Amino acid sequence: MPAEPQLSPMPKDWQRALAVVAHPDDLEYGAAAAIAEWTAAGREVSYLLVTRGEAGIDGLAPGEAAAVRETEQRAGAAVVGVHTVEFLDRHHDGVIEPGLALRRDLSAAVRRHRPELLLTLNHHDTWGGGHWNSPDHRVVGRAVLDAAGDAGNRWIFPELAGAKGLAPWNGVRWVAVAGSPHPTHAAEVGPGIDRAVDSLAAHRAYIKGLRGAEQDPRAYARTFIEQMLRTGGERYRGRPATLFQLFPR
Repeated sequence: MPAEPQLSPMPKDWQRALAVVAHPDDLEYGAAAAIAEWTAAGREVSYLLVTRGEAGIDGLAPGEAAAVRETEQRAGAAVVGVHTVEFLDRHHDGVIEPGLALRRDLSAAVRRHRPELLLTLNHHDTWGGGHWNSPDHRVVGRAVLDAAGDAGNRWIFPELAGAKGLAPWNGVRWVAVAGSPHPTHAAEVGPGIDRAVDSLAAHRAYIKGLRGAEQDPRAYARTFIEQMLRTGGERYRGRPATLFQLFPR
């Protein structure tokens, strides 16, 4: 069996990042540990959620779930130093459609936030080991990769520069994919671990809906985050780490 390729450290010579994912909680399942370290170092990170996760809690009707999950997402983001959290309004949890409407919305967000680093969640068919990925993750992750280029081309979605006054932004230098089964880079984490646990635990209603009322959200978050970061560290330098697949631009 061939040896795993050696992972490189995540780049640090950037100031602004935009994280774009399908649902509330997507970033809290691992990437938030690195985000906590980045914001503590003075970098600016903003979140864009394509949906409000309205189909994510079986016991709550979509309208009620959307309100609960938006509140939980804002709380979880604040814990790791993220204070700009935006939601798109015309895409729906579980049935996000690939195509020009999504690419246009993401391109507009990239032009508005002008990030150097774009962050998203696993766009591959699986998580590795045969675990099938959700259609929303696949669609949004691929659209983020496309939007990095779309945002910089004045002839793609020219209406963004016209009616919306959003000039092209060609400053995206990397797209980092969290949760990819094909990681290339790693971000060591230390002080950010506790904040990452608190960030995931903020999704109390979602975790209880997912795991059952008997599951303590904080205990669940601690177990999940520490195991994931420990596994990442085993593949990197033996210290807790969040892994990413990095696509240079």
